[in-house]
Amino acid sequence: MKRTLLILTMIISSKAMSQQSTIDAFLEKWQNSKAYLLEIAAAVPEDNYDFSPTEREMNIKEQLVHIRGNMIWLSTTYFTKTPADKAAISINPGTKQELIDELTKSFDSVSDAIRATDPETLDETVEFFAGPKSKLQILNLLQDHVTHHRGQLIVYLNLLEIKPPKYRGW
Repeated sequence: MKRTLLILTMIISSKAMSQQSTIDAFLEKWQNSKAYLLEIAAAVPEDNYDFSPTEREMNIKEQLVHIRGNMIWLSTTYFTKTPADKAAISINPGTKQELIDELTKSFDSVSDAIRATDPETLDETVEFFAGPKSKLQILNLLQDHVTHHRGQLIVYLNLLEIKPPKYRGW
């Protein structure tokens, strides 16, 4: 009996450590993602923020505003007690610097929300428009969404003949 209890304690402890490691790994990658996206946003001259390769694609500013809004929506809806209202999600900064400042604050806000998340809640299932998902899946979506749109922005930079910043991995 004592051996079984010891094994169960070790399994539970190992799972909790793994979940904390997941949050720590996310936060490390998130900081690199932040730095990389901000370098991309800074590399584009402000007069090119309305550039879009086709009419059906978002322009550079729209991409950045979209990334920011999605970060705020996902992080507050699934990792805080108070979801952001539409006004907080849908901003329209007037200048390049205002947008970069908003992106910076949003990345930091996500970091704060995830840092405050109890690692044991990552297995919880939440309602999502694409069906039930775990909080861990939402955490992965936060990063994946930024990566997806950042990749589009790298293509935009190349089309504008602007050398993209050096890739940042982990």
